Amino acid sequence: VMLSGDNQRTVDAISKQVGIDEAKGDLLPDQKIERVRELLAKHKHVGMIGDGVNDAPALALASVGIAMGAIGSDTAIETADMALMKDDLTRVAEAIALGRRTLRIIQFNVTFALVVKAIFLILAFTGHTSLWLAILADTGATLLVIMNALRLLSGATNLNPRDL
Repeated sequence: VMLSGDNQRTVDAISKQVGIDEAKGDLLPDQKIERVRELLAKHKHVGMIGDGVNDAPALALASVGIAMGAIGSDTAIETADMALMKDDLTRVAEAIALGRRTLRIIQFNVTFALVVKAIFLILAFTGHTSLWLAILADTGATLLVIMNALRLLSGATNLNPRDL
């Protein structure tokens, strides 16, 4: 669904170009808020992309508010959950993919760290390892977790297509 304050003819032309079935134009800020509320009642998640002061309330109400940073108002950027610093909507797909990759790495890191701690806790209680070896293993696990997380800094250029 595309909601816009622009005139209906412009909205229809743009929605046709990008393949959006339902498009509403000539909307006032309150009408956008009401439509976002309706969508939230029907769907678990609703994303809203906006660039102006008028979009800020709807951005705040949506499950995920995305501000178009380069052309967006400061109010929209501050209200949104995320700001695209380039006015390129394909960056939304990249952000979703990066978020999924981040979540996978976090889940792996937490699991790995807890397993190492559990193993050395059991070994320490049964007398099969010393406290110093357990501390060394914990420190080593922490360093490995940090190095694994640093993979995220390699950027979104090497994202897996299945994440998009």
